Amino acid sequence: MALDDVVASTTGPERMKEANERTIRWIDRCFEGHQKPQLQNLFPIIQGGLDKDLRKECVEELVSKNAPGYAIGGLSGGEEKTLFVEIVHYTAQLMPKNKPRYLMGVGHPVDILICACLGVDMFDCVFPTRTARFGTAFSQYGDIRLRHTKFKYDLSPIQVGCECETCQNYSKSFLNSVVTREEVAAHHLSKHNIHFNLNLMRGLQ
Repeated sequence: MALDDVVASTTGPERMKEANERTIRWIDRCFEGHQKPQLQNLFPIIQGGLDKDLRKECVEELVSKNAPGYAIGGLSGGEEKTLFVEIVHYTAQLMPKNKPRYLMGVGHPVDILICACLGVDMFDCVFPTRTARFGTAFSQYGDIRLRHTKFKYDLSPIQVGCECETCQNYSKSFLNSVVTREEVAAHHLSKHNIHFNLNLMRGLQ
């Protein structure tokens, strides 16, 4: 990822404009310093917060560099969900359709589903593993909080039919007995959550 000046989406207009301009200035230096262009793709990061004019300016400037792909940055920082979706849609539609469009910091299945429908191709986030550490697993029916006592004697897997290692070998009852107590629980739930998101993306192709 190219070096950028990232600020919260709720930052004031003067600082947001400064961050936008600095991100645009830095991209040439990033390409000049990129030592393995044949082995590594370098993606510029589109900034601009919730300001559509700044987003458009940043997209136009960065796309002119003909990079192998582009990232949408500066979101998932606490802004209202409707504004987040609006800016993702607006920005994605300005980006080249023949190159990867990557949204930074998004990892919840619902957000992935919505943003993929808006034109985003790639995501990354700590959310699947971070939420696993607190005993939460993804499922087709929503998040499952395995700390709840109702799972104490539940011998079914997190999700019936899931082919991840966790669902193939461990029940909700077992996971309930170790979540937030044993580190291995975070490993098991992380495997499931990552597998779930990968399958979600496969289904959206």
